[in-house]
Amino acid sequence: MAFEPPPRLVRALGETQHNGDGGAGDWLERLPELAQQAVDLRELTVERVQAPGGRSSLVMLVRQIDGTPAVLKLAPERARPESERAALAHWDGRGAVRLLNPGDTHGVLLLERLHPEMSVRSLPEAKALLEAAGTLRRLWVEPPAAHVFETVTERTGRQAEAMRATASADAEIGPLVDAALAAREELLAEPPAERLLHGTFRQSKVLAGERMPWLAVGPDPVVGECAFDLARLVRDRVEDLIASPSGASITRRRVKRLAESLEVDQERLRGWTLFRAVESGVRARRVGRPRDAELLLEFAGWL
Repeated sequence: MAFEPPPRLVRALGETQHNGDGGAGDWLERLPELAQQAVDLRELTVERVQAPGGRSSLVMLVRQIDGTPAVLKLAPERARPESERAALAHWDGRGAVRLLNPGDTHGVLLLERLHPEMSVRSLPEAKALLEAAGTLRRLWVEPPAAHVFETVTERTGRQAEAMRATASADAEIGPLVDAALAAREELLAEPPAERLLHGTFRQSKVLAGERMPWLAVGPDPVVGECAFDLARLVRDRVEDLIASPSGASITRRRVKRLAESLEVDQERLRGWTLFRAVESGVRARRVGRPRDAELLLEFAGWL
């Protein structure tokens, strides 16, 4: 099976190598072999590689031996595929894509086929936010006992260290980083009830399905408060917000509307939105994506 990994995946894994993760490069070199092995072992027929695909995984549209359409996903260790497997197994199709191989080979996920060409992002903005929020609500369940998932405290702790290191060498972003870190400390001081969260939820992560109109894909699951999950959705279509002369006021209204519709504390949502936007902006700056960094940090300044 000859194929070229999608350019988006190659670029994204190149960024992780820039951050010192040599394993990502090794995995990419072995990817054709790994993909062929995964297909042969499961007796799958490959229709095509999904492009642009994910930033941390190879996604192939396949058919099982009985002709049933499915999706085969291969991901390196850094993308935490076994954490994704555990979350999808726990949700068992409720609000998320269904896992078809719960006990399969490490790093290989076989998933039900959705409609990759149709995400919630294709809808008008107001409708997209409504449908995305409804999907997200279904995912917020109690985590399994003795779960294996990273917590919000752990994940944001690692991110905070990287933010401090970048800011120490870049005085221009210091005030925003300080504000984001202060918000994190305040939020973690008195956290509300913990739930299993998608972790990287946004409109493009919600695809049209057959069982249900919309189902979430591609989680990087984490356990913590719901406002952390919702915060990523607040900045969806950030390029449109920045281009709008009333972007700042639209953002504040979006925070209020999403907080009210999902019964999340508005100030906690604002705080996590600030932290996550600054973290993403600082990371984009660090790996050489200045345009993305500029958009995200300008957005964070409105909060």
